[in-house]
Amino acid sequence: MKTTIGDQAFTATSLYGTEPQPNYAGAQSFMRRKYTRDLTGVDVAVSGITFDLATSNRPGTRYGPSGIRQASGQLAYGGVWPWGFDPFERLAVIDYGDVPFDQGYTDRMLTNVEAHADTIINAGVTMLTMGGDHFVSLPLLRAHAKKHGPLSLVHFDAHSDTWREENYNHGTMFFHAIEEGLIDPHRSIHVGIRSHNPETHGFTVLDAPWVHEHGVAATLAEIERVAGSHKAYLTFDIDCLDPSYAPGTGTPVVGGLTTHQATAIMRGMGTMNFVAMDLVEVAPIYDIGEITALAGATLMLDFLCSRAADMEPVKQPEKTG
Repeated sequence: MKTTIGDQAFTATSLYGTEPQPNYAGAQSFMRRKYTRDLTGVDVAVSGITFDLATSNRPGTRYGPSGIRQASGQLAYGGVWPWGFDPFERLAVIDYGDVPFDQGYTDRMLTNVEAHADTIINAGVTMLTMGGDHFVSLPLLRAHAKKHGPLSLVHFDAHSDTWREENYNHGTMFFHAIEEGLIDPHRSIHVGIRSHNPETHGFTVLDAPWVHEHGVAATLAEIERVAGSHKAYLTFDIDCLDPSYAPGTGTPVVGGLTTHQATAIMRGMGTMNFVAMDLVEVAPIYDIGEITALAGATLMLDFLCSRAADMEPVKQPEKTG
């Protein structure tokens, strides 16, 4: 009879594989991955940024990382549908924990997140980050642009987040990213937009009605046309989904994508040259039955599966005892 050792976040002896345990028990790391700050041999580091001081509507996304971790336990049982494999047999993924900073000091958050990202990026490890409000993408883009130069931005959201304002918040950070030369707007795309902004700044805009009318395949073709093989940063604001699929967020807007559309698009972007991904704006306090956090965890898992799809499983030593 197989003996299950709980608390895989602390007891795992390998960075590979999945040891299922009840999702309601034990330490809640993302997908039960090991909590560690050791980047040796790591392919992907998952981090949380518990910041929501840049919100313009309802706060609460500081609890996003813990909510996503909790919900991800429901997915951590091995093979992933419809991929047909366990990505953790192919990728060494860790939970790097949350970025420490003094709450109430936005400037310290920006400095600490960028330094945190520098450490991971300079170790040759891919970042998969959980917000927090969407403003946290700015220091992440600063760190990645230092390494890769101006990036394409593939942006899923109800809002463009490119409003031309001097202040810094979760609706202006991509305007400032353009101004700082972090992203190339002419090779960048918004998907799911359903709020008015008189300026595109050169972005291609696929609003939610366009996606509904033209479908998943056409949406994928446009993303590929715009960003192509250029190095790209993937950012997914959970309010891209319709509130019926993601009520747990600060600024919900009706008419958004379904979880089917979002996951199908995510699963179709495996050929894209993404250097990193973040998923933001999950606010568990407004959630119902964890459906928003579960959607976020699933989209992050699909990102991992897309990276692992063409890889071979890593052979692990046979367990004894």
